[in-house]
Amino acid sequence: MTKLSDNTRGAILMALSMAAFTTNDSFMKGLLEEIPLLQALTLRGLLNIAMILVILPVFIGPVRFDLSRKDWMFTLLRAGAEVGASFSFLTAITHIPLANATAIMQTLPLSITVVGALVFKDQLGWRRLVAILIGFCGVLLIVKPGGEGFSAQGLWAVLGMGFVTVRDLSVRAISQNAPTATVTFAAVAAVTVVAGGLSFGSQWQPLSTLGYVQLLGTSGFVIIGYVLSVTVMRVGEISFVSPFRYTALIWALLIGLFAFGEWPDLWALIGAGIIATTGIYTVLREARLRQKADGPVKR
Repeated sequence: MTKLSDNTRGAILMALSMAAFTTNDSFMKGLLEEIPLLQALTLRGLLNIAMILVILPVFIGPVRFDLSRKDWMFTLLRAGAEVGASFSFLTAITHIPLANATAIMQTLPLSITVVGALVFKDQLGWRRLVAILIGFCGVLLIVKPGGEGFSAQGLWAVLGMGFVTVRDLSVRAISQNAPTATVTFAAVAAVTVVAGGLSFGSQWQPLSTLGYVQLLGTSGFVIIGYVLSVTVMRVGEISFVSPFRYTALIWALLIGLFAFGEWPDLWALIGAGIIATTGIYTVLREARLRQKADGPVKR
């Protein structure tokens, strides 16, 4: 890849990152057909902690605990949001098609823009506001509130998207002195401790050979996805690379079809298309506004 431009390499890495995260979700979805959610999260968390301590330092540095009080506060807030996101999203994918849940999660750039305007007083113009409203209409097409195809389980994905919004925005308040490995370790450890604590006293189920393969798959691919997501932010222009995050929808459709025999209905596909279109527009619009350095910007 050394002969490719930075933007091309960044786009490829972003697509591979989304493929890794979606593959991780598919392995976990399969694993949850065999063992309870709390057991799956605990086992995956223990493996992830080992990988973070042994593998990730090679890519992003070691885990350190000498954080300031403010950094610890927001690191723990992010960890708490990760707990909520993990439980919500994984509950969703056990009941609705993987592509539907993934599409709902792709509203993240839209929700971050809204919350950023409300909490951090980021400027939000009418163009992006309209795009956001249209994007959330896409979510309604997937969830179908009040319709014949409505499944309350789809609301778990919406809740998960809310937790991920809090998780990602909390990073703004964490200083650059806080190691990425430490922030990641805190999140994984929190999910593992909460899941392990809640599962205490419950009957764990034995794992089959396929179950062990799925456990190793979900543990490995989530780390691969994370390493790639960190690497991609160091390559190419964010405005060019970010839209390739929506390749996750393609991976989710393909994996859902061939691994689980799932295929979203027409309205869900239309909703996913709306979410992707408005999300890409929002990302590109934000990048364009940031590039304007002369004079006040009309938003």
